[in-house]
Amino acid sequence: MDFSKIASSALKGINSLAKTNYAQMLPDGEFDYTKEASEEGFTAGFGKAVMLPDDIKTKKYYIAGYGENNPAKGVIDPQYAHALWLDDNSGKGGHLFISLDIVGLLNKDVNNLRNALGEFKEITGCRTITIMSTHNHAGIDTMGIWGRLPHTGKSKKFMTIMFNAVITAASAAYRDRRKGKLYLGRIEVPDMQEDIRTPEVYSKTLTRLRFVPDDGTREIYFINFASHSESLQGCNSLVSADFPCYLREKIRNDTGAETIYGVGAIGGMISMKIEDEDKLRKENRLLESTRNIGFRLADYAMSVTEEYELKAKISHIKQEFYVPVENPVLTIACQLGILNADAYTLPYSDEKVLKTELNYFEIDSLKILMIPCELFPELAYGGYLSEDESAEGLPPEINPEPLIKIAEDENLLIFGLANDELGYVLPPNDFMLNTDAPYLDRAIDRFGRRHYEETNSMGPDTAAIIAESFGKIINQVNTVKSV
Repeated sequence: MDFSKIASSALKGINSLAKTNYAQMLPDGEFDYTKEASEEGFTAGFGKAVMLPDDIKTKKYYIAGYGENNPAKGVIDPQYAHALWLDDNSGKGGHLFISLDIVGLLNKDVNNLRNALGEFKEITGCRTITIMSTHNHAGIDTMGIWGRLPHTGKSKKFMTIMFNAVITAASAAYRDRRKGKLYLGRIEVPDMQEDIRTPEVYSKTLTRLRFVPDDGTREIYFINFASHSESLQGCNSLVSADFPCYLREKIRNDTGAETIYGVGAIGGMISMKIEDEDKLRKENRLLESTRNIGFRLADYAMSVTEEYELKAKISHIKQEFYVPVENPVLTIACQLGILNADAYTLPYSDEKVLKTELNYFEIDSLKILMIPCELFPELAYGGYLSEDESAEGLPPEINPEPLIKIAEDENLLIFGLANDELGYVLPPNDFMLNTDAPYLDRAIDRFGRRHYEETNSMGPDTAAIIAESFGKIINQVNTVKSV
C-alpha cells in the first residue's frame, strides 16, 4: 500500500486534530495455570457465520490488501467468521477462538468486539477471547487504508455485519459443544510456499489440532500454516476468502470435519507458490489456481498420520505492552481516523506509542504464542542475515533472541495477526529506510534488494519489544510453575 496520499493531505495542521493521550503503566500479565488435567477430557464446539453485505453490487466496498481504491465488483465466495469453543473442564471456563476471513483487525476494534461479546462471556463463563485474521487480501477493508485516501476505506455497515457474524458463530460454537479427545499432529509441506525476501526462512510445517467427539459426530480441525492469503492477487476485484475457503471446503467434503484456520509467521514475505503465474494472470485463471492451492493444502492437512493425544489442561497469560510508532504516516492515519487506533504519548517525551498484546497458551505440552503482527520468520526461528549479507552491514547480534529460543521449544506454535495488526515486524539488522522519503518510498539496498516492508511497519524497535514482552511472559510462566 502507499501512504503518501495520507501524508500529503494531512501534514498541515495535524497537531490540532488530537489531544494528548498519555500512556499509563501496564501491569505484568498473570499466568492462569492449570496444573492437573481433567479426567473428563475436552469439550469443544464449532460455529460459523457468513460476512457478506446484501448490497455488495450497489454500494461501494473496498477490497483490502493491495492498492487503495479498488471497489468490489462482485463475489466469488463469501467471507466467514469461524469459531472454536475449547474447554478443558477445569471449571475455569472455556476459551473462544475466532478466525475471520479478513486482512486484519486493529486492537481497538478487537477490544470493541470483545465488549460486544460481553453477554456471551457472562452467560457461558468464557475464559478468553482470541480474534485472528487469515490475512485475506480478497476481503472487504476492515482497517481503513484501502479506500480513496485520505478517507477511510472501512464501511460501518460491514463492520456491523462482521461483529454480528462473530456473535452468531460464537453462540453456535457454544451450542455445538461436545466432549471428546484432542489430538496434535504435524506434517511438512515442502513444495507450496515461497519467500520473496532474503533470507529464505519460514516454517514449512502444517500443524493440525483435531477434536474427535466421543459420540462419533463431526470432527473439528484447527489448522495453522504460514502464508499470506493472497493467491487471487492484486488484479482481483471480487470478494473471496481466497485459498482458505477451498482448504475448508475440501476437508468438509472429504471428511465431514469443519475447520478453523490461522496463519503463522508470514512476514518477509511468505506466500503460496503459483506455477505459471504470469500465464495464469494473463489468461484470467488465478481463481482456478487458488482453488487448486486450497485443495492441495487440504490434502496435506488430511494426510497427517502421526498424532498424539493432548491432556485436558489449558493455561493462559496475556501481556499488554506499548510499541513506538516511528512511522509518522501511521500516526497521521490514526489522528485522521483512517486507522481506528489510539496513539499514546509517553510521559516526559513526545514519543508516540500504540498499545497491543501478546497471548500465550499451553494446551498440555503444546506451547502457542498469539502475535499481533506479520512477523518475519527469522525473528521466530533464527537464520538472520550476517553482517556481510545485511542491508547496511549491520551484525545479527543486534537482533533479538528468536522466539523459539525464548520459549526453549523449537515446536512453539505461532499464530500471526492475532488480536491486532501492527504490520510487518523486521529484524533490526536488515531494516532500511529510504533516506529521502522514509516510510513513504521503499529503499533499495547495496545488493539491489527492495525494502518495501519497512514502509508498512511501526519502526525498527518493534521486534525487540515483542521479544522482551515474550521473555516477560516466559519468566512469569516459569515462576508460577516452580512454586
